[in-house]
Amino acid sequence: MHTHDPKETKVDASLGYEGSDVRVSGVVVFLTALGIFVVVTAFLCIGIGKVINSQLAKADGPTTKWNHPVDVRKLGNLATSPELQQQFAQLANRFPTPRLQTDDGYQEVADMHAKEDLLLENYSYVDRGKGTVRIPIERAMELIAERGLPVVPATPSTEKTLAGAELPVVKAPLTNGFARTGYEQEQMAKAAANKAE
Repeated sequence: MHTHDPKETKVDASLGYEGSDVRVSGVVVFLTALGIFVVVTAFLCIGIGKVINSQLAKADGPTTKWNHPVDVRKLGNLATSPELQQQFAQLANRFPTPRLQTDDGYQEVADMHAKEDLLLENYSYVDRGKGTVRIPIERAMELIAERGLPVVPATPSTEKTLAGAELPVVKAPLTNGFARTGYEQEQMAKAAANKAE
C-alpha cells in the first residue's frame, strides 16, 4: 500500500514561481481532441444540411415559374445602392403575379389616394364620344346647392312592419366616407413644412 508523504506536496514559496513546468503532453492531447471534435461536428452539420436540402427539394417537386432559384447574394447592400435596387426591381418584375408588396403598402395607398384626388379635383372625360365629363367635387356640391337633388316620387311601401314599428331614418351622414392614413398625413405635413421653408 502506497502512503502519501506530506513533504512531497509542499511548495517552496520562496522561489516566487512554480518549481515544475506544465505538461505539454496534456495540452497537446486536449487540443487534438478539440480539433477532432470540431472537424467531426462540421462534417456532421454539412451532412445533415445536405439531407434536409435534398428532402426539401424532393418535396418542392420540379422547378416551375413559382419556385425557380434566384441567387440574391450578388445583390449586396440593397438599401444604399440604386443600381442594386434597379436589379431587385427587375427580379421582382420577372416574378409572376400576384406579387408581394415591396414596402409596407403605405406608398401604394398614398398613390391610390393621389389618383382619387386627381379625379375628384379636376375635370376629365368619362366618355369623350358621348360627351360625358367628370367635374370636380367642389363644383358638383355647388351645383347641388343651387339646383337641389332630384326628388323621387314616394311609392307606397309594400314591406310589412310590426305594429308601432318605425323604419330607421338616417338624419346625417355618419362619415364623409374618406380618411387619410397616418402615413399620408405625415407626408402631407412634410410637404407643407417644405413649402413653408
